[in-house]
Amino acid sequence: MDLIDRCRPIELLLSDVDGVLTDGGVIFDNQGIEIKGFHIRDGLGVKIWQRAGRHFGLVTGRASHIVQLRAVELGIDLVRQGIEDKLAAVKQIISERRLRPEQVCFVGDDLPDLPVLRYVGLGAAVGDGSEDVQSSAHYVTKSAGGARRPAGSN
Repeated sequence: MDLIDRCRPIELLLSDVDGVLTDGGVIFDNQGIEIKGFHIRDGLGVKIWQRAGRHFGLVTGRASHIVQLRAVELGIDLVRQGIEDKLAAVKQIISERRLRPEQVCFVGDDLPDLPVLRYVGLGAAVGDGSEDVQSSAHYVTKSAGGARRPAGSN
């Protein structure tokens, strides 16, 4: 099946956060407050997807207040944080939304994302994702996660 055929049925786009919507770095200030940098163009992409009548959600292994703030800012109501078993969470979301796996795209970057990438209709990896993730993905982005530049450029 080619990429266009995989994209046609997609109704729900799910994404990991760290390493996908951010560059993967986690910074704590002196008060222990977590800081993440989100690229503004990723947010615009989410908004355009939503305006097209599609749905977007976050499934991430870490839990942080800043992710919830970003989700509220973008109008994302499907947020699952602190998820150890992402595949189980995605299967539950698919069931709750009465979708089929082929109607879902998941974007990931690292090993905890592998089972989900293999399960959904369109598994995408960021350009600087782990080799295992990239080799299992149906599509690999040119840009690194949360980045302004293509993967591998300095």
